[in-house]
Amino acid sequence: MLRSLVGSEMCIRDSFMVEIMHMQHKSDTDSQLIKGLVLDHGARHVGMPKSLKNAYILTMNVSLEFDKASMDAEMVWGDVEAKEKLVSGERKFVEDKVRAIINLKRQVCNSDDKQEKHFVVINQKGIDPPSLDMFAKEGILALRRAKRRNMERLALACGGSAVNSVDDMTPAVLGFAGSVHEHVLGEDKYTFIEDVKNPYSCTILVKGPNSHTINQVKDAVRDGLRAVKNALEDGAIVPGAGAFEIATSRHLHKYAMEKLTGRIKLGVQVLADALLVIPKTLAVNSGLDQIDTLLKLQEEHEKGHHVGLDLHSGEPMDPAVEGIWDNYRVKRQLIQSASVIASQLLLVDEILKAGKSGTGGGGLPGMGQ
Repeated sequence: MLRSLVGSEMCIRDSFMVEIMHMQHKSDTDSQLIKGLVLDHGARHVGMPKSLKNAYILTMNVSLEFDKASMDAEMVWGDVEAKEKLVSGERKFVEDKVRAIINLKRQVCNSDDKQEKHFVVINQKGIDPPSLDMFAKEGILALRRAKRRNMERLALACGGSAVNSVDDMTPAVLGFAGSVHEHVLGEDKYTFIEDVKNPYSCTILVKGPNSHTINQVKDAVRDGLRAVKNALEDGAIVPGAGAFEIATSRHLHKYAMEKLTGRIKLGVQVLADALLVIPKTLAVNSGLDQIDTLLKLQEEHEKGHHVGLDLHSGEPMDPAVEGIWDNYRVKRQLIQSASVIASQLLLVDEILKAGKSGTGGGGLPGMGQ
């Protein structure tokens, strides 16, 4: 899972373009990174191919079905022939758009290239059964009513661009994928679009035996994506397992003793002691004695070793060797927020004291009146 998180961020550098898809299937250890896209629906025609190699991808937002009138309208026919003519005209309007797609497919797939090419249509709007039948006869895999977010990510993953009219269709708007296949799980269908070139969007496929496990893994994936994104943007990380807090506390104590006097010295020492709450909490959560554990860590730091706490053994260990790191911006925000929160708490105390002195101990001005 860690490799999937890092791989997805290194691939696109944008966590919003990482689709998190889940399948209630197998174990959570079977979750994987798909360098492409996974759609949570499949083809709606039994005659369409289930697996394609080297496929052009056409993403579109064009209605390929009868559209209902946007306002109430009444049609009056003089005879049956007039009605049949109107119905055939509406059908022809849809079929012309379908034929334009089929002609584009023949243009790009029937080239002189020795490698066989295929065609996939992914439409944000509907496709009626006669149009699906026309696509199936041409060997085209057509998906209808795709989600808007998937339409945006398809263009980033496969290349090309989405079109809103058949008049805009050219070979330049097509994307490409090395593999497109359908996976059926019970009554659910999933379409995998993989082997794409230079993907700017990808999918983390989360698997699990039940919904609770899937939700737990999805939460961990979101947290992990944000942590990896922060590390890439910061360009720096700090040792974890409490090593940063112990080293900072030791440095502040030394600075206060050597260079500060008066009340400022006490304030810096209090801040240094407050930082030790992190290793203390780690020790308590692991069932260890916090005093003994803290003393061991401080003794190792005195020897010049930057160590953190091993939660399994309770002994000091080198977090860099064990691969335990924290985000730089998290520690930065921790230090910046500490002084702000402390100042706000002291300000509240001052307001309460002022209120008591102004009302003879009756609380804030105006209270009790």
